[in-house]
Amino acid sequence: MPALSTARLLALSAALSTALLAAGCTVGPDYRSAPEVAANAIDGGKFPHAPAVADATSPRVADWWHALGDAQLDTLIADALKQSPDIDAARARVRQARAGLNSNKANLLPKVGLDATMLRTRSPDLSALSGEGSSGGGRGPLSLYVAGFDASWEIDLFGGTRRAIEAASAEADAASAQLADAHVQLAAEVAQAYVTLREQQASLAHLQASEKLEADMLDLTEQRRARGVASQLEVERLLTQLDNTRAQMSPVQAGIAESFDELALLTGRAPGELDGSLSAPQPLPTVPETVAVGDPAALLKARPDIRAAERKLASNTAQIGARKADWFPKLSLLGSLGFSAMDPGHLVRKENGIWLTLPRLQWNILDFGRVAAGVDSAEGGRDEAEANYRSTVLKALRDADVALSRYGHQREHVVVLRRVEASAERASTLQQQRYRAGTASMLEWLDVERTRVVAQQDRISGDANLLKDYVSLQKALGLGWQVEKS
Repeated sequence: MPALSTARLLALSAALSTALLAAGCTVGPDYRSAPEVAANAIDGGKFPHAPAVADATSPRVADWWHALGDAQLDTLIADALKQSPDIDAARARVRQARAGLNSNKANLLPKVGLDATMLRTRSPDLSALSGEGSSGGGRGPLSLYVAGFDASWEIDLFGGTRRAIEAASAEADAASAQLADAHVQLAAEVAQAYVTLREQQASLAHLQASEKLEADMLDLTEQRRARGVASQLEVERLLTQLDNTRAQMSPVQAGIAESFDELALLTGRAPGELDGSLSAPQPLPTVPETVAVGDPAALLKARPDIRAAERKLASNTAQIGARKADWFPKLSLLGSLGFSAMDPGHLVRKENGIWLTLPRLQWNILDFGRVAAGVDSAEGGRDEAEANYRSTVLKALRDADVALSRYGHQREHVVVLRRVEASAERASTLQQQRYRAGTASMLEWLDVERTRVVAQQDRISGDANLLKDYVSLQKALGLGWQVEKS
């Protein structure tokens, strides 16, 4: 057939394929949106247990830690988001999901393969094999050159491939949301570990100051006992108090070393690499006066784990259509065009060409329930994804409300602890003055001083717990993620 006729045939096949594709339908349920969950809570417009310091304006998505005013914490979180293996793994999963999407998109297009072959052979000497005459060495060698290309195209008549693309696209979106959720988790973990470290360092400094004070008091009391104005009981009590204080220091020091290694791990470093930069004690970060929390509806948009669950539901819904398409016929167009010649210079002559077109229809009429089982499995996956979505939303609302309640009550608790500490400081100062004036015993001073020490330690723990509750609130609101570039 002339080359022009071949081109016309290929064009006709392409036109027919396009018409069939346009006439095709897409089977399976269409995904509209996620089901409505906790409508009354969301329509209420506020969290039930939000404290007075909660600001109803929607918070910023990223960089909430800057509000704490600690440059070292900012650096640690930035390093973690840049260097953490967990973030790298989440980014890799995004790339995998996007590659899967591109692969499914390619299934809508024809597959074309090229091949070229050279065959070189030599025929045997038939007269020598039959015993007639002398061997002439046979015929050859002979050469044969073959070149051509093959093309195939499966027409997506019933939308199975399009549903697969829809599912893969939703999976890619879910992977991106999971990467954002990894940002949320990691930023919160770094902040919690950092606050713990600063709390431990403050506690250690407090214990060291108490140890020095108690040692001085013990030395003074031993001098007074030597002069007969103090008893051995007073000395023993001070020795017990000093040993108790020293005993409390070892666990705190061990906790500081553990916090160093925890922060190193979170920022993608080996144990010990942060010891030098974090060893100098620093004051605890400062909690802002107000905190923007938005409303429950804004929470559903902000939390990436909710978006990931919604995208998983969309993906599982599309997979039902991909499985249902297996019930219907599949139409493929196969084509081949090639040339063969003994001389490579004559390879592309039209008389040496061969072509083949083959429409192919496949239909598994009797599959003994395999497709039905696949559809049932996909529908079960959709139902599971829907249940997971509802659970994720309810847990998110619970987490946010609990975090707000804890944060509000802890702020009130810290106010009381600071009043207690201030009162204990004044009482200690007055009792010390009375002791030096000789109007109070050393034991009375020691009791008041012990109360001051406990009050100061409680205030340090209260401040640290308030910071941790603030971090937990940001995590519950789904904040701390940044948009990743494709």
